[in-house]
Amino acid sequence: MKLFLAICITTLSLSSCKNNPNQQEKTSDLVEDTSEIPNSKTDHQLRQVTKATITPELDGLAIDPAWQDIAWQPLDQKWLGEDYTAEDFSGKYKLTWTPEALYIIAEITDDVIYDKEDDPLTLWWDDDCLEIFIDADNSGGGHQFTHNAFAYHVALDGNVVDVAPGQVPTLYNNHVESKIVKTGENTMIWECKMTVYNDTYKDGGVNEPKILDVNQRLGFALAYCDNDTSAERENFIGSVAVPGEDKNRGWIDAGIFGTIELVE
Repeated sequence: MKLFLAICITTLSLSSCKNNPNQQEKTSDLVEDTSEIPNSKTDHQLRQVTKATITPELDGLAIDPAWQDIAWQPLDQKWLGEDYTAEDFSGKYKLTWTPEALYIIAEITDDVIYDKEDDPLTLWWDDDCLEIFIDADNSGGGHQFTHNAFAYHVALDGNVVDVAPGQVPTLYNNHVESKIVKTGENTMIWECKMTVYNDTYKDGGVNEPKILDVNQRLGFALAYCDNDTSAERENFIGSVAVPGEDKNRGWIDAGIFGTIELVE
């Protein structure tokens, strides 16, 4: 995930934790290896996303007219961790769009809600969080330390983290707005409004968001980091089936993302 194999953050540098499969980013002394990552993408899990005639209110409730006629999609692909029960975790989500943003609503059942790090830029992948993967031009390819694609980790407190070029953990709170509402003992609704940027995005620069339109295709995946008070996250559950034994590919390879097509 720009998250999956881990950045272990120290006070002065990112040190190596390459051998720990439960963490996410590679470390500062490693160079991104894109030699085996195709620069083109074959569409899979192609799904149409219907335009909202009335923009959803970002209130953490699934009762807006925009959500009423949209079917839930499962969040059920185990990317990391041991087998889990439905009581431990279950998830589903919906998507809609306007020209200004892509909207995501997810219903997450999680028996233990855990937020162990106060610093949003420290070990953020070990907290419970929703992760949104987006590839604005659906091109696939490597994106570990580039903005060829984004992997936004949306924390319980609303902070949004990704790794910027230069291997710098960075807040992108103006890219994703979120509202989280607890609707049952172990159930939460995460509602997000995501502004989409393409691979020309420059940190610290002036960037124009992508205007969304009918017939556009974007690379997209959703995932959830689940930690039930362990030292590290215990499960990582995604929306897309990843072939092969190594399913921990989203952090580096946008080619594993599904494809969404925007329709009226």
